[in-house]
Amino acid sequence: MAPSSAAERVAFLIREIERHNRLYYLEDRPEVSDAEYDRLLRELGVLEAAHPELLRDDSPTQRVGAAPADGFRPTEHLAPMLSLDNAMDEAELRAFDARVKRLLDAPGEIRYVAEPKLDGASVELVYEAGALRVGSTRGDGRTGEDVTDNLRQCPSVPLRLAAGARPPPALLSVRGEIALPLAAFERLNRVREARGEEAFANPRNAAAGALRMLHEVDRERLRALEFRAYAIAVGLPESIATQWEVLAALREMGFRVSPECELCDGIDAVVDYHARLLARRDQLPIEADGSVVKLDRLAQQRDLGELSRSPRWAVAMKFPPQQATSVVLAIEVQVGRTGALTPVAKLEPVRVGGVTVSNASLHNQDEVERKDVRVGDRVRVQRAGDVIPQIVEVVLERRPQGTRPYKLPARCPVCGSPSVRLEGEAVTRCPNVDCPAQLKNNLQHLAGRSALDIEGLGEKRIDQLVERGLVKRLSDLFRLDAATLAGLERMGEKSAANLIARLERARETTLPRFLLALGIRHVGESVAQLLARHFGDLDALLRASQEELCAVDGVGPVIAESVARFLADPRNAAEIAALRELGVRWPAQAPRAGAAEPEGPLAGKSFVLTGTLPGLTRGEARARIQAAGGKVTGSVSKKTDYVVAGSEAGSKLAAAQELGVAVIDEAGLRALLAGPQARGA
Repeated sequence: MAPSSAAERVAFLIREIERHNRLYYLEDRPEVSDAEYDRLLRELGVLEAAHPELLRDDSPTQRVGAAPADGFRPTEHLAPMLSLDNAMDEAELRAFDARVKRLLDAPGEIRYVAEPKLDGASVELVYEAGALRVGSTRGDGRTGEDVTDNLRQCPSVPLRLAAGARPPPALLSVRGEIALPLAAFERLNRVREARGEEAFANPRNAAAGALRMLHEVDRERLRALEFRAYAIAVGLPESIATQWEVLAALREMGFRVSPECELCDGIDAVVDYHARLLARRDQLPIEADGSVVKLDRLAQQRDLGELSRSPRWAVAMKFPPQQATSVVLAIEVQVGRTGALTPVAKLEPVRVGGVTVSNASLHNQDEVERKDVRVGDRVRVQRAGDVIPQIVEVVLERRPQGTRPYKLPARCPVCGSPSVRLEGEAVTRCPNVDCPAQLKNNLQHLAGRSALDIEGLGEKRIDQLVERGLVKRLSDLFRLDAATLAGLERMGEKSAANLIARLERARETTLPRFLLALGIRHVGESVAQLLARHFGDLDALLRASQEELCAVDGVGPVIAESVARFLADPRNAAEIAALRELGVRWPAQAPRAGAAEPEGPLAGKSFVLTGTLPGLTRGEARARIQAAGGKVTGSVSKKTDYVVAGSEAGSKLAAAQELGVAVIDEAGLRALLAGPQARGA
């Protein structure tokens, strides 16, 4: 991989991994499976090893987890809480053993301690003179969240160390996992369902969420949690020489240690342990998603040492996803905040990995057709990363007669508008700006700074207006009055008057801002400017055909189709008319399709941006091109001079290659910006 490409890929991976860290550690709503996360992290590590100059201090390979959430007092760990590298299969587990032997120069068998990898939340317990002083979450590995008060309610967390043969150390740091036993998980869900409350999705989320409760503390859930200790980070008695002895000492101090732990002489014994643990996975009292393997001798652990993110002397081996079979009872369509129509398979409830699964997303029409999922089919279901339900495949030999291929509906199931799937896109959408399913999102977009810029109309206020039934379509915003607003919670007369004044100011706008506010697919600031400049006024734009739109310099066929479909929808046309009748207006201007070329090194040149650039954001690149006289458009056509491609470039790069349009990277763009030769390029 060329250095520039490697730098682009590293920048992308760092952003993506940190995003998944926040989703997993702070928000308890992972988007990807553990295997996919591990693949991203591994790829980043390989690139950084091959290009040391790209290794950054803030790289995810140099840290663990995510920063502490707001609301809890941060507490620094006595020693870093590291993560573990993963062995994806038996071959990688044996490779770990070979690497250990090579580094230790130990040709004989290595003794290991194998433990179940519990699916919970890692915590540190700090004891002073035998008494619990602080309990904290892992956080970013160096600083966690102080959750002492919540941990004190867990019966398995000793408030004071048990009296034993040896006196307690002055300072002791114990590491372990907080988890919710399956029996308690089932019991709590039965109680919640009886109360009409939503059941917990899985034991891990229930455990992690209990620790991070700030106000409405669920004491029943906290008391059901179980803490299992596995390490002493600070305060290790000098007489202890092995990991097995560490576990014995923890038991002596009053901590629960996983009874499934075993001492293994050699890697063959470790492989056998993992296989046996996997075979009885469903019988374990606490969910486990793999095995953890550690060198037994602490001296050997010290000899091998640690990397910034993980120890060299331990590895985790994940279990494969658990699967079960179920029947597709129906396929229903959900309409998302952006209008996306998502088919969801409604399944005959089935237990998968300790959780009852009754729904699985089918994502889009292409995915439905690829797997050929039909109502009545028997399907194999798994939870990706033991979290996200997914249909793996159809059991074709058990397909009933008379099933029919599934097609997404031709109309939005929420508002009845004709659904639209633009050329080159996988997602089918509802184009109606007033569709109840996407109204809140569209209102936020309309009020945004680049659109009508309505200060004070944030997410919470929009939620309130929609949920109270005061705003059922975009134009209803401009029908609001101060008296109605003053009756809202936390509003008051002064706040209501201020919002009405801002709405009045928002009526005076520009045509580009109005077009942007409508939320037309593929119409951003640049395209809105192009359309406004070309047609001069909205009425001319409303009369334009798709062919006329496509003829606009900088507007390709995809954008033209999107704009034409949007404006042809009678619901959208009615909403545009309502907004104008309610006083939303802009200065008239003459069409400028033949305006003089701007000056600058990129004058007359048309650019399309795709992918992620290593040193410029999309907005910065657009601004620099426009400042140099160039134009930035949203789609590739024969009129495009350059496609600037970064990492993860998609269909636009393919279109450029098909049309023979010049493709450059960030370095090429900077060269064009710097030199007058751009005119003749």
